[in-house]
Amino acid sequence: MTSHDLRSELESLTTEAFRPDLAEIDRLPTLDIARLMNGEDAGVPAAVAARLPEIAAAIDAVAARMSRGGRLVYAGAGTAGRLGVLDASECPPTFNTDPAQVVGLIAGGPQAMVTSVEGAEDSRELARRDLAALGLGPDDTVVGISASGRTPYAIGAVEHARALGALTIGLACNEHSALAAAAEHGIEVVVGPELITGSTRLKAGTAQKLVLNMLSTITMVRLGKTYGNLMVDVRASNDKLRARSRRIVALATGAPDEEIEKALSESGGEVKNAILALLTGVDGPTAARLLEDSGGHLRAALAAAAT
Repeated sequence: MTSHDLRSELESLTTEAFRPDLAEIDRLPTLDIARLMNGEDAGVPAAVAARLPEIAAAIDAVAARMSRGGRLVYAGAGTAGRLGVLDASECPPTFNTDPAQVVGLIAGGPQAMVTSVEGAEDSRELARRDLAALGLGPDDTVVGISASGRTPYAIGAVEHARALGALTIGLACNEHSALAAAAEHGIEVVVGPELITGSTRLKAGTAQKLVLNMLSTITMVRLGKTYGNLMVDVRASNDKLRARSRRIVALATGAPDEEIEKALSESGGEVKNAILALLTGVDGPTAARLLEDSGGHLRAALAAAAT
């Protein structure tokens, strides 16, 4: 593609559109700019809401595969890639997932998290190589993320994954995008032109973050990683999370502190096991067996213990 062709393509994208009404923004008082920016951001949730049916369908498809041992893989460049890596990195401490279960790939590798890697986003082949290292299978899911919906790295990742039989999702912020068309599940959250022309780390980035929050969080809810709205699979890896674990057990059971400490100690710090033991009176090994038989779903284990 020539530079002229690329310029024409970018000019056709909503995310790249120039807004003449904001051409004097740099001359405004700071508070006025902040109000404008806040007003722009306020429209993002509505744009996401318009795509909730597509988002829900994608989540159900992801959860079905992950329940069979599949992985969730994000692939993107620049801001989109960083958002995927961020979402993936927060799953182990929040939901006690294995670090290999939710993976974030960014064009250019780890160094691209903090600095620009020249040309990485333009390579479909780079995406194929990054995914090949994971040994994708039909139970895996690849989510290509690109505000423009035209980033070759994201499209290449989706095309390669789909050819291997994996589930594919294309998350973009322009309609009729090549990325959404390439994926089995296309999600196009159209937030409109940015406050700063073409700066898709703004509204588009916020929209992508909201959708990724839903994809990972609701998938984990479907997989039994929560009990109600409690993070019962939280990994207590620091003092804050250990305190949170005790609080979660308290909220779920209403048990006194000394019983909570005893249950957590006997379960090796496993919140689900402690809750199950406290609510049903079973011992630690029985709690562990019931949870294993229930696929890690605490509600199902509680029902099994009651029979």
